[in-house]
Amino acid sequence: MLPIGLNHMTVPTMPAIAVLDLAERLGCVGVEYRNDLKRQLFDGADPQSIKDAAGARGLRILALAEVKSFNIPSADLADKALTLIQLAIACGSEALALIPHVAAAKVDRGQQRRALLAALQVLRPMLEDNGLIGLIEPLGFVSSSLRHKSDAVAVLEDMGAPSCFKIVHDTFHHHIAGGGAIYPDFTGLVHISGIAVPGPSIRQMADEHRVLVGPRDRLRSVDQLRELQQSGYQGAASIECFSRETHEDTDPAAALAGSIEFIASQLTGVPA
Repeated sequence: MLPIGLNHMTVPTMPAIAVLDLAERLGCVGVEYRNDLKRQLFDGADPQSIKDAAGARGLRILALAEVKSFNIPSADLADKALTLIQLAIACGSEALALIPHVAAAKVDRGQQRRALLAALQVLRPMLEDNGLIGLIEPLGFVSSSLRHKSDAVAVLEDMGAPSCFKIVHDTFHHHIAGGGAIYPDFTGLVHISGIAVPGPSIRQMADEHRVLVGPRDRLRSVDQLRELQQSGYQGAASIECFSRETHEDTDPAAALAGSIEFIASQLTGVPA
């Protein structure tokens, strides 16, 4: 069973400290915090206090999100990244999330690779100087400007596979991008969610459909986790759900515990 993490997006209205309490209660190894929840990061708390609170609970700050549209040429990319790097250091985060732009139309894959390389060349010295990991998260949407993990890996290999970059394997985005190789050696974090509604086709699947993983999951997230685990990946699998159904659950602790128990039973063969 892979260690489980909790992404703040799964419980977006929960205060930052309460997320740590919930993660501890669930037996998680750590949490991911985000700057896109339409309120102040950490609810305005000092990042050092978050670091201290996580440490007191034996939890890691797995990642801090996000440098948005990081692969689009921008004069302020370095400034945006530096701001997040400083916050990551202050709160004790191990990594920062690098999220590609979702365009209005399909982007040529050669162009995707060139844009990624240009951005990583800017970010590499900043990450290396501060001992942080940049987590590149390909988004599987058709119009994503970085859709396939294979393109991210190809660029990283051309750069000599710098240790300051890893990719995120997201079970939702992996599925809607058509699956393919999983690259456990390049993976720094896994995001897990499920889609249980029968209606949307793969092209119609969206963040709003992403719920906790259970027996009706169409993404086959457990199979993806099993393949990652059997291929040697030992990092965290962080629960990241965007659906209103999940966000409005009146007992998120019970719902999360049930999903974690289901995943564990499927991966270990022990009935839930």
